[in-house]
Amino acid sequence: MAENTHREIQIRTLSGESIVLPIPSSSTVQELKLLLNQTFPPATHSPNFHLFFKGDRLGLQSQIACYPIETGDFLVLVPFSKKSKQCGAAATPSNVADTASISNLANSTWSNIMEDISYLRQTKGDAEKDDDASHLKFKTFTDEHRKKKMAETPGSDKQIQLPYDLILNTLQYTSETEDSLGEHNGEVLTKVLASITCLSDLPLGHCKLLKSVRLKRLNLGSCVNDGSSCLCPQWLKIVMKAFTFINIFSAWLHFQGKETTSNLLENAMDQLGKFGVKLDIQHMKHLSLLCPELICFTDDIKKTSYDDVMIIINNSKRDEVKKKDTPKRGPKWLHVSKIVSALKRRDGFFRNNLWLAFSRLLSACGDEMASKISLEDLVASIKDQCSTQNERTAKPIKRSLKNSKSDSDSVKCHETSSLLPTEMVERLQKGIGSEGQIVHIEDISARKAIYAELELSENMKSALLRMGISKLYSHQVESIKASFSGKNVVVSTMTSSGKSLCYNLPVLEWLSKNQSSCALYIFPTKALAQDQLRALVYMTKVLDVNFSIGIYDGDTSQNERTWLLHNSRLLITNPDMMHISILPHHQRFSRILSNLRFVVIDETHTYKGAFGCHTAFILRRLKRLCSHVYGTVPSFIFSTATSANPREHCMELANLPTVELVQNDGSPSAGKLFVLWNPIMRLKPFLKRAKFATAADEVADESVNFVRSSPIVDVSRLFAEMVQHGLRCITFCKSRKLCELVLSYTREILHETAPHLVNLICVYRGGYIAEERRKIESEFFGGKICGVVATNALELGIDVGEIDVTLHLGFPGSIASLWQQAGRGGRREKPSLAVYVAFGGPLDQYFMKHPEKLFGRPIEGCHVDAQNKQVLEQHLVCAAHEHPLSVLYDEQYFGSCLESALISLKARGYLSYEQSSDSSTRIWNYIGPEKLPSHAVNIRAIETIRYEVIDQQRKRVLEEIEESKAFFQVYDGAVYMCQGKTYLVEKLDLSNKVAFCKETDLKYYTKTRDYTDIHVIGGNIAYPVKIPTDMFPKTNARADLCNVTTNWFGFYRIWRGSNQIFDSVDLSLPQYSFESQAVWIPVPQSIKGAVVKQAYDFRGGLHAASHAVLNVVPLYITCNGSDLAPECPNPHDQRYQPERILIYDQHLGGSGLSLQVQRIFPKLLTAALGLLTSCHCSKEVGCPDCVQSFACQEYNEVLHKEAAIMIIKGVLDAEQQFEDFAECSEAC
Repeated sequence: MAENTHREIQIRTLSGESIVLPIPSSSTVQELKLLLNQTFPPATHSPNFHLFFKGDRLGLQSQIACYPIETGDFLVLVPFSKKSKQCGAAATPSNVADTASISNLANSTWSNIMEDISYLRQTKGDAEKDDDASHLKFKTFTDEHRKKKMAETPGSDKQIQLPYDLILNTLQYTSETEDSLGEHNGEVLTKVLASITCLSDLPLGHCKLLKSVRLKRLNLGSCVNDGSSCLCPQWLKIVMKAFTFINIFSAWLHFQGKETTSNLLENAMDQLGKFGVKLDIQHMKHLSLLCPELICFTDDIKKTSYDDVMIIINNSKRDEVKKKDTPKRGPKWLHVSKIVSALKRRDGFFRNNLWLAFSRLLSACGDEMASKISLEDLVASIKDQCSTQNERTAKPIKRSLKNSKSDSDSVKCHETSSLLPTEMVERLQKGIGSEGQIVHIEDISARKAIYAELELSENMKSALLRMGISKLYSHQVESIKASFSGKNVVVSTMTSSGKSLCYNLPVLEWLSKNQSSCALYIFPTKALAQDQLRALVYMTKVLDVNFSIGIYDGDTSQNERTWLLHNSRLLITNPDMMHISILPHHQRFSRILSNLRFVVIDETHTYKGAFGCHTAFILRRLKRLCSHVYGTVPSFIFSTATSANPREHCMELANLPTVELVQNDGSPSAGKLFVLWNPIMRLKPFLKRAKFATAADEVADESVNFVRSSPIVDVSRLFAEMVQHGLRCITFCKSRKLCELVLSYTREILHETAPHLVNLICVYRGGYIAEERRKIESEFFGGKICGVVATNALELGIDVGEIDVTLHLGFPGSIASLWQQAGRGGRREKPSLAVYVAFGGPLDQYFMKHPEKLFGRPIEGCHVDAQNKQVLEQHLVCAAHEHPLSVLYDEQYFGSCLESALISLKARGYLSYEQSSDSSTRIWNYIGPEKLPSHAVNIRAIETIRYEVIDQQRKRVLEEIEESKAFFQVYDGAVYMCQGKTYLVEKLDLSNKVAFCKETDLKYYTKTRDYTDIHVIGGNIAYPVKIPTDMFPKTNARADLCNVTTNWFGFYRIWRGSNQIFDSVDLSLPQYSFESQAVWIPVPQSIKGAVVKQAYDFRGGLHAASHAVLNVVPLYITCNGSDLAPECPNPHDQRYQPERILIYDQHLGGSGLSLQVQRIFPKLLTAALGLLTSCHCSKEVGCPDCVQSFACQEYNEVLHKEAAIMIIKGVLDAEQQFEDFAECSEAC
């Protein structure tokens, strides 16, 4: 640095004063001290002072440039009084209690301590007398001189410790009525702890970690002047402060004749908090895990005695502790000599043992990983080392959730005090989220209500008042007015905005005035129907109107159905019953259909994809019958979550020419804190070279030494925290198995921390029998259950009461779904909390790193493909069965493709017409083989073949599993889970499709070994035939039908929590195959040759490229992680794999996603290439941020990132050539 260069140096005092001085870099420390004497009051008042930088005292003649002082660093000014050598540590204040000012005494004492330490360091040797900074000028020494200098650093042989005798004699006695610490003692200990900044050889000494790294580099002949003075991670510094405190505090309590109890510790640490020292009882328990030989928590007060072990009596026994009389202040040195010796022994033992354990970790993972080692890694290492020493055989350690968690997990919260959601965030930051898991907190502001006036009947006004509604929100008034005027309306506002009143009020008002009018309510789920029935029954009761309301679904008995046909004026149903019962038998419902005034469709955003396409044709069939047969034209009222295109979506769904959009939300909304939680990276156990299962819950990082903590365990800990502190909570998971795992883990935690809450949490998901679902709904909605783990079954607008917290395990597949789930919390205008716990997958990690992309991203749109010819023909058959078809009258319902579809159906034997009729006036009649053709059309791709899971001990059915999913959950030896309980499958009866299991307490789970083949129909060759550009514009990608076949050949047994595979078992099960759709693009042979020439794995490149494309699909198309899957090569299968990048639809028959992907495939390839090239991780296996995927069926094996980059670049070049050719053809 040039001599005329100035730099700003910050100087602080121990009491908190600071100053920033500009000074030439060539200035000496002595010149800086002179400047401070003139400009800095603390230096002016105490002219005798030293300057310290990260524990090292600065030499007077050293230049400032010699020290690696970076931005944010500072020097510490420590005053001292000149004393002779004889005035060292042995000198004791004669009458500490008579000092007038506590603060002055503390400052004076600290000055003495600092001087004593400085004196001891100065007398260490002549080589360090006046040349304190010389060890930093590494480049001026030879290697031998460097090594000698490093060997001479303090503490290499003889450690110099804190002057404990002086500290103890400075601390004041406290009476039984006083605080356990007191203000004076708090100040003294605060300043003592301020000197403990790392795992050093001595206070204000050299960092052991830095010293070790430098010596290793010297032995390798590399430069050691890296500008660092301490390499200790922050948690290690806190550990050292915590130990120093408990060491001194326990000695001081013993000196007064008091036992060390956890409540005295907590009280003292609370008082230290007033001075800025943040320690708590959890830190003390960390110490007991790190060094159980020194620190021990116990309930047995008889074991307490003063020796090298510090015994801490637990709170539960604090009232049983027999308090001793405080001894009179007498010949203290009789006590001090013994106590100080113990203090020093403890200090040395703890530092040495801690450094031994830490250095063992360093030797395993490398010095460059020092900053990534966490407290939990160190504890796990110590436990593993102890286990290794005690093992008699070489068997792998059996780990359950309990013994695989981090040390912070081991110290669980046993408190059950009630907290507000906002208070919980602060608690998480200090507790289980204190290691950096909370990466972002989005504060979503509250919203005030906007009201409007509406003219209603006196009866309705009175009813609303009795319901506690004195005013209506602006969007409610706008919607109700539009409905009264006969318009079709869609209400698109946020969750909990009172949308149900937007349709209930006009419907009930109209039906109460018109005695024959009827209404039809359509909900996508049975649970929603039950929820709305309760609300409607209550409203009719307060309205004092008498007309029948009922639910007509699959759970309705035959007697109830008959009664509803003759009496109901408001019928609640779902699309499935409309399709298979109401429309085919519309004559039975003639009373309702001939008087139909309103059709209400709630949760309209759920009608998209294949299900939405089917529902669109069902509504067209309904409108057609109402018009042709019953002469009615009902008004439609849609209720939907916020989306990008609510009006267009509803118009397409119900084939309406116009719809009135109501989207200006007038409802109030309480504040919400939205937390992004990213599980920490922790060191893999290095003593046991075990194989680990790489799955959705734990994905390897680019470093082979680290693995991400299990998100399943993290969300379970969060769930337990919430219910313990009185917060009603829903935890959303993406699969049934994840729900069961989270419930099981959470119950394990609660069993230790709050046993009375174990049975007050449960799972709510599909697959359970109807009675079980109804019981859970009743108990949860009634407040008997305080928390549930649910799939998206609770995502919809069910009023679940007052929910305080929503937890989200992984991204649910769309921004709309995430906000829908989070909207479950905070109903009733209460503040709420949402926590999004990330998996290691690229999409989750993308949002963790870029929260603005999550919270700033617009809600996706909903789309329905009402021109799908295959679905159209299926519903035309049903429509013809209900009432004969005519192109002249029915084209308005089924579109311009109607006539060609009718001709196709005639050719296939489903329809007929009179030969003499004119084509435009032909009447088409159903003549197909099915008595009820609607029963042959599955609108939700619901599988009819299912496997029963039976509990052999209780002789009851636990679940019915679809055939396609059965072998992933039940097979001989499988661990099956239901409501958090584990069952062992003892027998799978394939002929009767029954799995027999027995409840067993198992500490492992099972995972199938399987592979899936995709056979593209018509896509066996790598290069397709020429495709018309109007059909597939400007892309070489294809969307084709395919057969997807899954084979199961074995399973793994894996320890819970640790994910360690300990056994592999072979299986023989029948394969499962279904027809679907795939989107794929060929890879030119020239690209394959280039990849092979680079000695890259071509199969791994195709696999990684498919992953990369799949990972960016949700950024462009609304879909769930389970909707699409890549073509994944089995690592043990060497069969030929076609040269293609392929993604297929996992739904039976396909859902149309493949066609959507095909249209934007070049854009997806470009985005995937950007994802790969911007991620700086391993060249082969990639990382969760680029090519590793938790959707991979082969556990991310056979991946090659660099090959994927070459392949995608080559395909994009081919795409550009194809586009140029297409444009040239259009021009010609």
